[in-house]
Amino acid sequence: MSEYRFSPTLLDRYEGYINSSRIYQEYWGFSEEPSKTEEEFEKEQFQGLIDTINRVPFESEAADKGTAFNEVIDCIIENRTSESMEIKSYKEGGDIAVQYKEHLFNFPFDICVEFGKYLSGALTQQWVNGQLQTAKGKVHFVGCIDQLLPFKVCDTKTLSKYSAFKFRHNWQHVVYPFCLNQNGIHINDFEYVITDFKNTWTEHYVYNEANDVPRLIEHCEGLIEFIELNKHLITDQRVFNK
Repeated sequence: MSEYRFSPTLLDRYEGYINSSRIYQEYWGFSEEPSKTEEEFEKEQFQGLIDTINRVPFESEAADKGTAFNEVIDCIIENRTSESMEIKSYKEGGDIAVQYKEHLFNFPFDICVEFGKYLSGALTQQWVNGQLQTAKGKVHFVGCIDQLLPFKVCDTKTLSKYSAFKFRHNWQHVVYPFCLNQNGIHINDFEYVITDFKNTWTEHYVYNEANDVPRLIEHCEGLIEFIELNKHLITDQRVFNK
């Protein structure tokens, strides 16, 4: 039977593709002059999914900003300096400056401290894996948990604008507890810890094996069908666990 390797990011990309119509309506449904048509948006979602499968490199200042902020929080949690980027704290000025790639990011000092205290004692950047048997093949999961506390998994999110339950359709809060439980670590609570660098929020989810595993299987089987249907477009064989 075929085998596949999926990450939560890939599952999220597929979620965005199959729900492109709903997402389009949320963002452009009430616009008299939308910047793109629904058909154009669906094509973008399709190409984004293919690019994620093929691990096509891309530059994103927003993604780099999130990576830099996460490193700041991890340094506070572990009381260490960074080996991957230059971080300087200006307590008097009220910010923490991070030089990462070609970007200089300035994060509010109080937000960074708040995150560091909230996540104090966490293990950072913990790789997890697991296996899921479906009717269409075996799926190998791999992913990296931002912060792992004794009784919950936390994932740090940065964004420009927040709306309630923004991450309810994400798959991290299913995949990570699934993997942990499969490896004998019984943690079912999951929190997204979120900031727009002005305010902070948390979204809390509880993994329920009886409800979540069937959903996960269904989602993975749909992604497998997509992959097999578009096999001619796939250049990176790692999605086939090779």
